[in-house]
Amino acid sequence: MAEADPVMNKPQRVEAVPAPAPVISQQEAPAPKNRLRRAILMFGVPLVILAAGAYAWATSGRSVSTENAYVRRDISSVGSDVAGRIVEVRVRENQMVKAGDVLFTIDQAPYKVALAEANAAIANAEVNVGKLKEDYQATGADIEGAKSDLFYAQEDLKRQQALMNDGFTTRARLQQSEQSVATARKVLNNALADASKARAALATGAQVPGVNPQVASALAQREQARLNLDRTVVRAPISGRAAETQRLQVGQMAVQGLPLVSIVASEKSWITANFKETDLDKMCPGQTADIKLDAYPDLALTGHVTSIGGGTGSQFSILPAQNANGNWVKVTQRVPVRIDIDGNPARTMIAGLSAKVTVHFSKCSAPAAR
Repeated sequence: MAEADPVMNKPQRVEAVPAPAPVISQQEAPAPKNRLRRAILMFGVPLVILAAGAYAWATSGRSVSTENAYVRRDISSVGSDVAGRIVEVRVRENQMVKAGDVLFTIDQAPYKVALAEANAAIANAEVNVGKLKEDYQATGADIEGAKSDLFYAQEDLKRQQALMNDGFTTRARLQQSEQSVATARKVLNNALADASKARAALATGAQVPGVNPQVASALAQREQARLNLDRTVVRAPISGRAAETQRLQVGQMAVQGLPLVSIVASEKSWITANFKETDLDKMCPGQTADIKLDAYPDLALTGHVTSIGGGTGSQFSILPAQNANGNWVKVTQRVPVRIDIDGNPARTMIAGLSAKVTVHFSKCSAPAAR
């Protein structure tokens, strides 16, 4: 009989195995953060939607915006009031100038000659007036002599008539006396006419009292010549920035009335906003506007509507007429609205800058000026 194995018969030590922890699913134990998130989604999102809807409802129809808007400034085109050759240019492109600053000069030689001729015309007129005065004084002596001759002729006629009645003279002698009286009377009348003519030539008239018309005309010619001479120096009519100065070249002929340089005014800027015609129903002058410039995104400006329709820099969407063949397309037109900028902007307003304009509707006290 086989012996028992002592190893096999030895009692075995059994270690205790810990029981596994119970598994709890995510649904059975919700986290606090998840509960908060669900609450926000359930209640916050609808509130935001309601608030946005309420704001849209409250503000709808109370303002209108457009990005078809540009900065405008007054531009003065400067030319010469007299023609001539440009001999000096004192302005360059983009230079700041003040009102009264010299821009360019035209050759003065021809106008100095014209001024000298005008002075000579004055001297000539004064000489003529002096001669007229002498002639008028001479007519006084002629009148006195003619009166004396007429008196003696009339006395001789009386004697001849008395002698004819007594038969001591001839008819031929009587007729000669009568002819002498007629001649003396004619000479007197001519002297009186010359005196009246000389007096009229010396008259001054109501327009230039105390000055002979010939002298007044010569004086006016001198003033015109002096004015033309002064106009050879062309000055800036307003303060601003010079532009288009490339047309100013020494030696170039300046044509009277032809613009040669432009001055962009530095004092006043405004916005021309081209709104759709369907946006104008509630718009009127005086309404406030918010202005944002593309060049200065951090600069917020305010302004107000000053006019609707027309204005410099208008941009219209106008199709050519097609009524002849019946093909007609209706297109919403753009109407320029002038927006004046309030106050003095902190940045330089450059003509042509793009802007976004929002006009806030308010009650109009008067119909819009269109």
